[in-house]
Amino acid sequence: MARFWAELLGRGVVDEHDGVLLPGDERQVGLRFVAASTQKVGLNRLHLHLTSASPESQRATVEKALSLGGCHLDVGQLPEEGHVVLSDPGGNEFCVIEAGNGFLAGCGPLGEVACDGPRVVGVFWHEVLEWPLVWNQDQETAIQSPSGGTKLSWGGPSGTSEQGRNRQRFDLAVDDLETEIARLTSLGATRLADVDADVDEGVEFADPDGNEFRIVAV
Repeated sequence: MARFWAELLGRGVVDEHDGVLLPGDERQVGLRFVAASTQKVGLNRLHLHLTSASPESQRATVEKALSLGGCHLDVGQLPEEGHVVLSDPGGNEFCVIEAGNGFLAGCGPLGEVACDGPRVVGVFWHEVLEWPLVWNQDQETAIQSPSGGTKLSWGGPSGTSEQGRNRQRFDLAVDDLETEIARLTSLGATRLADVDADVDEGVEFADPDGNEFRIVAV
Protein backbone atom coordinates (compact mmCIF):
# COMPACT_ATOMS: atom_id res chain seq x y z
CA MET A 1 0.00 0.00 0.00
CA ALA A 2 2.70 2.48 0.98
CA ARG A 3 4.77 1.60 -2.10
CA PHE A 4 1.72 2.11 -4.32
CA TRP A 5 1.03 5.59 -2.97
CA ALA A 6 4.69 6.57 -2.84
CA GLU A 7 5.09 5.72 -6.53
CA LEU A 8 1.80 7.36 -7.50
CA LEU A 9 2.49 10.61 -5.62
CA GLY A 10 6.26 10.66 -6.13
CA ARG A 11 7.01 10.75 -2.40
CA GLY A 12 9.72 9.31 -0.22
CA VAL A 13 9.14 6.52 2.27
CA VAL A 14 10.06 6.61 5.96
CA ASP A 15 9.94 3.32 7.89
CA GLU A 16 8.55 3.61 11.43
CA HIS A 17 8.40 1.06 14.22
CA ASP A 18 4.71 0.34 13.59
CA GLY A 19 4.16 1.49 10.02
CA VAL A 20 5.34 3.47 7.03
CA LEU A 21 5.12 7.25 6.55
CA LEU A 22 4.95 9.19 3.30
CA PRO A 23 5.83 12.65 4.63
CA GLY A 24 3.90 15.69 3.49
CA ASP A 25 4.76 19.36 3.83
CA GLU A 26 2.99 22.61 4.67
CA ARG A 27 0.81 22.21 1.54
CA GLN A 28 0.36 18.45 1.19
CA VAL A 29 -0.89 16.19 3.96
CA GLY A 30 1.27 13.22 4.91
CA LEU A 31 0.03 9.65 4.60
CA ARG A 32 0.82 6.94 7.13
CA PHE A 33 0.20 3.22 6.72
CA VAL A 34 -0.14 0.61 9.48
CA ALA A 35 -1.41 -2.96 9.54
CA ALA A 36 -5.21 -2.97 9.36
CA SER A 37 -6.94 -3.97 12.58
CA THR A 38 -10.36 -4.34 10.95
CA GLN A 39 -11.60 -5.73 7.66
CA LYS A 40 -12.95 -3.32 5.05
CA VAL A 41 -16.74 -3.40 4.80
CA GLY A 42 -18.49 -1.27 2.17
CA LEU A 43 -17.18 2.11 1.07
CA ASN A 44 -14.75 4.07 3.20
CA ARG A 45 -15.95 7.28 4.82
CA LEU A 46 -12.78 8.95 3.56
CA HIS A 47 -11.08 8.88 0.17
CA LEU A 48 -8.42 10.82 -1.72
CA HIS A 49 -8.76 13.03 -4.80
CA LEU A 50 -5.76 13.39 -7.10
CA THR A 51 -5.60 16.35 -9.46
CA SER A 52 -4.76 16.58 -13.17
CA ALA A 53 -3.09 19.38 -15.10
CA SER A 54 -4.44 18.18 -18.45
CA PRO A 55 -6.48 15.33 -19.97
CA GLU A 56 -3.17 13.70 -20.85
CA SER A 57 -1.90 13.88 -17.28
CA GLN A 58 -5.18 12.41 -15.99
CA ARG A 59 -4.82 9.46 -18.36
CA ALA A 60 -1.17 9.06 -17.34
CA THR A 61 -2.09 9.01 -13.63
CA VAL A 62 -4.81 6.43 -14.22
CA GLU A 63 -2.47 4.26 -16.29
CA LYS A 64 0.25 4.49 -13.65
CA ALA A 65 -2.20 3.56 -10.89
CA LEU A 66 -3.36 0.52 -12.86
CA SER A 67 0.22 -0.56 -13.56
CA LEU A 68 0.97 -0.38 -9.81
CA GLY A 69 -1.93 -2.64 -8.87
CA GLY A 70 -4.92 -0.31 -8.79
CA CYS A 71 -8.28 -1.21 -10.36
CA HIS A 72 -11.20 0.60 -11.95
CA LEU A 73 -14.18 0.83 -9.62
CA ASP A 74 -17.89 1.45 -10.16
CA VAL A 75 -19.49 3.35 -7.29
CA GLY A 76 -22.42 4.63 -9.34
CA GLN A 77 -20.60 7.43 -11.16
CA LEU A 78 -22.24 8.63 -14.38
CA PRO A 79 -20.56 8.19 -17.78
CA GLU A 80 -20.54 11.96 -18.36
CA GLU A 81 -18.67 12.67 -15.13
CA GLY A 82 -15.07 13.61 -15.78
CA HIS A 83 -13.36 12.00 -12.81
CA VAL A 84 -12.08 8.42 -12.80
CA VAL A 85 -12.81 6.21 -9.80
CA LEU A 86 -10.18 3.65 -8.85
CA SER A 87 -9.24 1.46 -5.91
CA ASP A 88 -5.74 0.95 -4.56
CA PRO A 89 -4.31 -2.53 -3.83
CA GLY A 90 -6.04 -2.52 -0.44
CA GLY A 91 -9.45 -1.86 -2.00
CA ASN A 92 -9.59 1.76 -0.86
CA GLU A 93 -11.43 4.10 -3.19
CA PHE A 94 -9.83 7.19 -4.71
CA CYS A 95 -10.54 9.52 -7.63
CA VAL A 96 -8.39 11.04 -10.33
CA ILE A 97 -10.09 14.38 -10.93
CA GLU A 98 -10.37 15.86 -14.40
CA ALA A 99 -8.29 18.82 -15.54
CA GLY A 100 -9.93 22.21 -15.12
CA ASN A 101 -11.66 21.41 -11.82
CA GLY A 102 -11.94 24.85 -10.26
CA PHE A 103 -12.41 23.69 -6.68
CA LEU A 104 -9.05 21.88 -6.64
CA ALA A 105 -7.12 24.36 -8.77
CA GLY A 106 -3.70 25.00 -7.25
CA CYS A 107 -4.11 22.36 -4.53
CA GLY A 108 -1.23 20.18 -5.68
CA PRO A 109 -1.12 16.47 -6.63
CA LEU A 110 -3.11 15.34 -3.58
CA GLY A 111 -5.86 17.87 -3.98
CA GLU A 112 -8.41 16.72 -1.45
CA VAL A 113 -9.17 14.37 1.39
CA ALA A 114 -12.91 13.90 0.85
CA CYS A 115 -14.87 12.67 3.87
CA ASP A 116 -18.43 11.82 4.80
CA GLY A 117 -19.80 13.98 7.57
CA PRO A 118 -22.29 16.76 8.31
CA ARG A 119 -21.44 20.43 8.68
CA VAL A 120 -20.73 20.12 12.40
CA VAL A 121 -17.71 17.93 11.60
CA GLY A 122 -16.23 20.41 9.13
CA VAL A 123 -16.70 23.23 11.62
CA PHE A 124 -15.08 21.10 14.33
CA TRP A 125 -11.96 20.50 12.23
CA HIS A 126 -11.90 24.15 11.19
CA GLU A 127 -11.60 25.01 14.89
CA VAL A 128 -9.16 22.19 15.71
CA LEU A 129 -6.68 22.97 12.93
CA GLU A 130 -7.46 26.69 12.77
CA TRP A 131 -7.71 26.39 9.00
CA PRO A 132 -10.13 28.70 7.15
CA LEU A 133 -13.46 27.39 5.93
CA VAL A 134 -13.15 27.64 2.15
CA TRP A 135 -16.56 26.04 1.49
CA ASN A 136 -19.60 26.19 3.74
CA GLN A 137 -22.91 25.50 2.05
CA ASP A 138 -25.80 23.46 3.45
CA GLN A 139 -24.17 20.33 4.92
CA GLU A 140 -21.01 20.56 2.78
CA THR A 141 -17.84 22.08 4.20
CA ALA A 142 -14.16 22.27 3.30
CA ILE A 143 -11.10 23.66 5.03
CA GLN A 144 -7.61 24.42 3.76
CA SER A 145 -4.33 25.41 5.34
CA PRO A 146 -3.53 29.14 5.12
CA SER A 147 -0.55 27.97 3.02
CA GLY A 148 -2.92 26.38 0.50
CA GLY A 149 -2.56 22.82 -0.74
CA THR A 150 -4.65 19.78 0.13
CA LYS A 151 -8.24 20.53 1.12
CA LEU A 152 -10.14 18.54 3.74
CA SER A 153 -13.82 18.35 2.87
CA TRP A 154 -17.02 16.86 4.23
CA GLY A 155 -19.85 16.14 1.84
CA GLY A 156 -22.67 15.55 4.31
CA PRO A 157 -23.94 12.41 6.04
CA SER A 158 -23.17 9.18 4.17
CA GLY A 159 -26.57 7.62 4.75
CA THR A 160 -24.96 4.43 6.02
CA SER A 161 -24.18 3.54 9.60
CA GLU A 162 -20.58 3.03 10.66
CA GLN A 163 -19.62 -0.61 11.12
CA GLY A 164 -16.95 -0.89 13.79
CA ARG A 165 -13.90 1.34 13.94
CA ASN A 166 -12.85 3.43 10.97
CA ARG A 167 -9.90 1.96 9.07
CA GLN A 168 -8.71 5.48 8.24
CA ARG A 169 -8.23 8.34 10.65
CA PHE A 170 -6.44 11.64 11.19
CA ASP A 171 -3.27 11.74 13.29
CA LEU A 172 -2.25 15.12 14.73
CA ALA A 173 1.20 15.99 16.06
CA VAL A 174 1.04 18.32 19.08
CA ASP A 175 3.58 19.95 21.39
CA ASP A 176 1.72 19.50 24.68
CA LEU A 177 -0.64 16.55 25.12
CA GLU A 178 -2.38 17.74 28.26
CA THR A 179 -3.07 21.19 26.85
CA GLU A 180 -4.37 19.71 23.62
CA ILE A 181 -6.55 17.16 25.43
CA ALA A 182 -8.27 20.00 27.27
CA ARG A 183 -8.64 22.09 24.10
CA LEU A 184 -10.08 19.25 22.01
CA THR A 185 -12.54 18.34 24.75
CA SER A 186 -13.72 21.94 24.90
CA LEU A 187 -14.30 21.88 21.13
CA GLY A 188 -16.56 18.83 21.34
CA ALA A 189 -14.19 15.87 20.94
CA THR A 190 -14.73 12.75 23.04
CA ARG A 191 -11.71 11.04 24.55
CA LEU A 192 -11.73 7.31 23.87
CA ALA A 193 -8.61 6.03 25.58
CA ASP A 194 -8.45 5.12 29.25
CA VAL A 195 -7.26 8.22 31.10
CA ASP A 196 -4.76 6.02 32.97
CA ALA A 197 -3.36 4.42 29.80
CA ASP A 198 0.20 4.99 28.58
CA VAL A 199 0.07 7.99 26.24
CA ASP A 200 3.40 7.33 24.53
CA GLU A 201 1.51 5.96 21.52
CA GLY A 202 -0.89 8.88 21.50
CA VAL A 203 -4.37 9.64 22.80
CA GLU A 204 -7.51 8.64 20.92
CA PHE A 205 -10.56 10.84 20.44
CA ALA A 206 -13.75 10.81 18.41
CA ASP A 207 -15.01 13.84 16.49
CA PRO A 208 -18.68 14.95 16.78
CA ASP A 209 -19.69 12.34 14.17
CA GLY A 210 -17.93 9.48 15.97
CA ASN A 211 -14.84 9.25 13.74
CA GLU A 212 -11.72 8.23 15.64
CA PHE A 213 -8.56 10.34 15.49
CA ARG A 214 -5.34 10.45 17.47
CA ILE A 215 -3.01 13.08 18.88
CA VAL A 216 0.67 12.29 19.34
CA ALA A 217 3.30 14.33 21.12
CA VAL A 218 6.22 15.50 18.95
